[in-house]
Amino acid sequence: MSGWVGATAAALQPLIDALASDVMASGTLHVDDTPIPVLAPGAGKTKTGRLWTYVRDERPLGGARPPAALFFYSPDRKGEHPRAHLKDFRGVIHADGYAGFNELFAGNAIVEAGCWAHVRRKFFDVHAAIGSPIAKEALDRIGQLYGIEDTIKGLSPDHRRRERQQRSQPIAKALANWADETRPKLSRKSDLAGAFRYMRAR
Repeated sequence: MSGWVGATAAALQPLIDALASDVMASGTLHVDDTPIPVLAPGAGKTKTGRLWTYVRDERPLGGARPPAALFFYSPDRKGEHPRAHLKDFRGVIHADGYAGFNELFAGNAIVEAGCWAHVRRKFFDVHAAIGSPIAKEALDRIGQLYGIEDTIKGLSPDHRRRERQQRSQPIAKALANWADETRPKLSRKSDLAGAFRYMRAR
């Protein structure tokens, strides 16, 4: 069975290379990683590897190219892996705050776009766990930004930029001001304070 899998992987390598070239030629990518259990022969247990995901989806942006996803495996979460995967990429990546991405942004060939979904998730987790009204307010404020994005989906980049500057920017500034007023009132060790720190750092 291992031989079959190996032979299949070798036969599909040209397709993988073509997919990688196509995805990495995009101007914008969504980037994330996820843990995956991997057998550790001789240890009697599994170890944790990573699946790195690179997604192009231009549909909300009115783009013409079809969506595509590229996956790479690594045995650990070292920053050298995304740096190797993205060595020829030039453009914008939407990502979480993983420090391993930081070197990608140093040369200005790759621009970081902070991910609201990762910010929102931290507040969602706090609200789901303890029903925090402050976390609920953060979710509602972020939801206003999501609502604007829903109305401009598929429009031209210039149109979306204008709408964001006129409608989203005031909401984002108000959210930042509210966060800066609220965070000092919270215990620094709380998950809610951590969610605010993560948001403001991004």
